[in-house]
Amino acid sequence: MRFMVIVKASPESEAGLLPDQKILAAMGKYNEELVKAGVMLAGEGLHASSKGARVKFSGDKRIVTDGPFAETKELIAGFWIWKVSSKQEAIDWLKRAPFGGGTEIEIRQVFEAEDFGPQLTPELREQEERLRAQIERDKTK
Repeated sequence: MRFMVIVKASPESEAGLLPDQKILAAMGKYNEELVKAGVMLAGEGLHASSKGARVKFSGDKRIVTDGPFAETKELIAGFWIWKVSSKQEAIDWLKRAPFGGGTEIEIRQVFEAEDFGPQLTPELREQEERLRAQIERDKTK
């Protein structure tokens, strides 16, 4: 099972304040544990929403709104993708993370091909597998 672990934004992350060396070192150590255990597939921090944009789809219209966005509690500051055997294992790993100060983290399961049932036809499944293989090939370039 794969899970996306979503780190919520804070007023500090939205202000563009970077973590200090102590926090970076603690997070680096934690990420190293995740990698050594074969849990971490990806993980990234995100710039403040002031550097982002939103695109709203309304029929044929595309409406672009540049950041920043008002509701900090609804924004994302970073994420991991983890491969674990259960939601409980993801929770157990997350409890070990070096966060404090009221930080709230969300865990969401990532869909796998088999979750889509018969709607994912053999042709669509083959397309999905081909795209994933292409992504993996592109990583090595």
